[in-house]
Amino acid sequence: MTTKDELRARFLKAYANLPEPEMEQVIIIIDDKPISWNKANKEVSDKTHLGDKIVEKMKLLGIL
Repeated sequence: MTTKDELRARFLKAYANLPEPEMEQVIIIIDDKPISWNKANKEVSDKTHLGDKIVEKMKLLGIL
């Protein structure tokens, strides 16, 4: 089982390796709202509830 901290670390590693223009792209839809890499990075870095939902859904989709 992957912990939330491990998922956050995977996300941050993936984000750090993205080309800058890609960071503006929508990567996931949460509660009918598009989330870009930049928005996701802020939420994950701040350890918000939305950030937890983002990394959990990205894991389910095989992104993380």
